Amino acid sequence: MSDSAPFHDLLGITLEEWSDGYARLALEVEKKHHNRSGVLHGGVMLALIDQAGGYSGLFCNVPGNMRRAVTVDLNTHFTGQVTAGRITAEGRVVTAGNSIFFTRTEVRGPDGALVAFGSGTHRWRTGSNRVEGVPVDSPLR
Repeated sequence: MSDSAPFHDLLGITLEEWSDGYARLALEVEKKHHNRSGVLHGGVMLALIDQAGGYSGLFCNVPGNMRRAVTVDLNTHFTGQVTAGRITAEGRVVTAGNSIFFTRTEVRGPDGALVAFGSGTHRWRTGSNRVEGVPVDSPLR
């Protein structure tokens, strides 16, 4: 599965499953992801919620095309802690209009327990509201 997001490389996020209205990302928690208390930094979980939610509205199966969006609003609740192991974030589109889509995402720890959840509002860039997307090299608008 192709994912050329430099931010994912920086954190070590992998895109595991992606389809229209759904995205699952994963991260192997390492010491570099910890806060000074020795647990996974909330900002890492927030990033997973943002990315999984955003990706859930950006699936495109047209070769050479892609869909783009920006996050308008993000709401997160932390319900647990993680110190090590593989965590996953599953994002789903709840509803969508012509330019905005709303998402709900859950982050689960290595044992499957819910450790964070959130909702997002995302705005498609010009042309990205269509499932066929836009050419990869098209200018951002």
